[in-house]
Amino acid sequence: MRPIRLLLAALPALVLAAAPSSAGDAAPAPAAAQKRLLLVTHSGGFIHDSVGVAEDVLKEIGPKHGFTVTCYRLTNPADPAIVKKKTKGGAQGLEAYAQEFRARTGKVIDQEHTGKIDKETLKNFDVVLFFTTGNPMTEEQTRDLVAWVKAGGSFAGTHCATDTLYGDAAYGNLIGAYFRGHPQIQQIKVHVEDPKHPAAAGFTDGMPYTDEMYVFRNAPYSRDKLHVILSIEKGSFDMGKNLVRTDGDYAISWTRLVGKGRVFYTSLGHRKEVWKDERYQKHLFGGLNWALGEN
Repeated sequence: MRPIRLLLAALPALVLAAAPSSAGDAAPAPAAAQKRLLLVTHSGGFIHDSVGVAEDVLKEIGPKHGFTVTCYRLTNPADPAIVKKKTKGGAQGLEAYAQEFRARTGKVIDQEHTGKIDKETLKNFDVVLFFTTGNPMTEEQTRDLVAWVKAGGSFAGTHCATDTLYGDAAYGNLIGAYFRGHPQIQQIKVHVEDPKHPAAAGFTDGMPYTDEMYVFRNAPYSRDKLHVILSIEKGSFDMGKNLVRTDGDYAISWTRLVGKGRVFYTSLGHRKEVWKDERYQKHLFGGLNWALGEN
């Protein structure tokens, strides 16, 4: 039996047993200042090729910003989208997912990067960042995450984190919106709605930027519940005929308070080049630090 099959056969046990580990070769901040970041890239739906770059970038620069970084590439082996995966070579389920994930991202599914999101896991982290598709959690685990945030935890999502868990309203309400669609990758102009917010770092009003821009469903998205930091400047976005919002509201990034906790989201992050861009990095870490209540 090939090594990958041995690993995949043991994955349910690995999900239960996987323990968090820190990473990053960059010069770290003082130990007392280090915050524990969990990056989740479970990709039951579309697997973004930028997931591997995101992991590498966060491991490289995270310590400079005061973060130790742990990466989970698989958190729910029972995700229906994963169970149904097949390859032309005959692989199915978890083995097919592992092969496709490696082909798209350059990263392997192994014990070190496998875990689950529940109340026991969450005790080990200060902030959780989703770069996910599909169903990275069960309904019970979503309840654990929401309860953790309400009690003072910090949750963040980038890009396709809103293209996740459509069947679980508790998750949609937590992150603040669900993905509706996107036009072709294009250059837009960023409208900075709150220039004093830490998550506005890296951007100035009217700055041109190129990425895959999201349009969100009408619900649960609502400015009554969200504090929008960045949006797309009117007239700079060709969303096509089928993605026009009647309110003309095309948000990019927002924050919200949930009980004693905080949530930060940015739809940027589709392209590998974005993750390597210092402007995006400042934006992301500004949002993460806000979520931690540090500024």
